[in-house]
Amino acid sequence: MESAMNGKVQSFIPLNEIEPQALLQAERIARMPFIYKHVALMPDVHLGKGATVGSVIATDGAIIPAAVGVDIGCGMIAAETNLKASDLPDSLDGIRMAIEDAIPTGIGKAGRNSEISNNASLLLDPMGDAWSREGHKRASEIDSEWEYQLGTLGGGNHFIEVCIDERDRVWFVLHSGSRGIGNKMAVKHMRIASKLMDAGNIILEDRDLAYLTERTPEFDAYIADLLWAQEFAYRSRREMMQRVISVVRGFVPGMTAPKLINSHHNFTQLEEHFGKIVWVTRKGAVRAQRGQLGIIPGSMATGTYIVSGLGNADSFESSPHGAGRTMSRTQARKMFTVEDLQKRMEGISSRVRESIVDEHPDSYKDINKIIEYSAPLVEVKHTLRQVLNVKGD
Repeated sequence: MESAMNGKVQSFIPLNEIEPQALLQAERIARMPFIYKHVALMPDVHLGKGATVGSVIATDGAIIPAAVGVDIGCGMIAAETNLKASDLPDSLDGIRMAIEDAIPTGIGKAGRNSEISNNASLLLDPMGDAWSREGHKRASEIDSEWEYQLGTLGGGNHFIEVCIDERDRVWFVLHSGSRGIGNKMAVKHMRIASKLMDAGNIILEDRDLAYLTERTPEFDAYIADLLWAQEFAYRSRREMMQRVISVVRGFVPGMTAPKLINSHHNFTQLEEHFGKIVWVTRKGAVRAQRGQLGIIPGSMATGTYIVSGLGNADSFESSPHGAGRTMSRTQARKMFTVEDLQKRMEGISSRVRESIVDEHPDSYKDINKIIEYSAPLVEVKHTLRQVLNVKGD
């Protein structure tokens, strides 16, 4: 479909298919004085906290910390292997349990990684500006045990999956973010932005739109922490994927996974669009330059798409990040039971339990419809179906 304009909001889904509150939220963002060109809405758009999930927000001279959100650097990693489906064991339960043993899941201390603090190759990078001793020091001032969160999955909609594509090739797919330390960094700077609005007597349509202005100490401090948290998330995904690869290799010797795709979908960075360098915040959206590979997952039983970007200018070279929820977690818990989830997960090795009922596939949008609307944004390269799913509580 062609994109639709509504003021300074450009949507890649019909406007009448967007929940009214989400469209109003996007319109409020688009009215901010530093918005560059327009706000682009992806096909998986829905109401969010701080900013509309599935939005791309280009800004000139300022950033809204709540638009990035509290899971800085949340994103996906996928690994294509040399295996065919027939190379896997008949039962995948052994692999699933081994992955659960190798990668801490869940929130709080239950999801800590006791080994990671001694892994210097992950913690230190003398060539990286963002990922530095100074960044680690700032993180330690917020949370002295942040190192133990690196290489852990967390809970909610984060997951690890083994999938099979249309060629019968085996893939590993993983979704995670910057864990508790990213959350604490985000909340810190969101509060600073809010206080600055009060101090400057700046009236906002929504308190969550509090912003930081470029060339100020507060802006520079946020960017430093933002880049650090994004690198944390990137490395954390890479570490967990290496563990998944190691686990499966123990069951299938000779397995290799030479191709990795690792990308954020909650992040900010400087980019050039329409001839100008601006900050681009993607809140539940993926960078999709022409030829750039990306990952668009559905729910825990509805598959994942590997895509190639088309470099759509009006989307600021972006694509959707997933299916997007159709109901809140509270609504899903009222609607579905463990038995409902077990039926939907038939044929997929998974530890179904009460604590993940709110992740029921029917609480998400139809991923196939999302992909259909994404035709101007991406080209589908591979279609994956899950055969194993790991989720944290």
